[in-house]
Amino acid sequence: MSHVTSIFIDLVRVETRLYNAVSARLRAEQGLGLGQFEFLEIIDRVPGCRVLDIAGEVAITVGAVSKAVDRLVAAGWCQRVAHPEDRRSSVLRLTSAGEEQLSASRPIVESELVALTASVPPDDLARIAPTLAALRATLEAGHHGQLG
Repeated sequence: MSHVTSIFIDLVRVETRLYNAVSARLRAEQGLGLGQFEFLEIIDRVPGCRVLDIAGEVAITVGAVSKAVDRLVAAGWCQRVAHPEDRRSSVLRLTSAGEEQLSASRPIVESELVALTASVPPDDLARIAPTLAALRATLEAGHHGQLG
């Protein structure tokens, strides 16, 4: 196995375990998973957010995002509003309940990530951050891994 392959495997396993642990705590304390939290974060951050914007950011299919957004709407955390310039499209907006859910969830996500990474010296985390950001930017610029 090549050096790059073993790094890739470690990266994927770390991501999976961090994701699952944070999601489990968030679900236990707030009743939503990390995927739902991520979608609420994107809707909050992206002006005029559409399903396509979320799909592009998280690299999953539009159909999967649309179904997940339907669940957020059913939970009362966001709403679909007609796009002001394109009636065939919807803009996603957080409801007040969604804003409250997001606000209550952010410190849980942060504290769980801090706890789970506490064994890693802060300087090491700071050193890896630009490398991961550069790799992500390269992949996104080349549209690698996009499912559409």
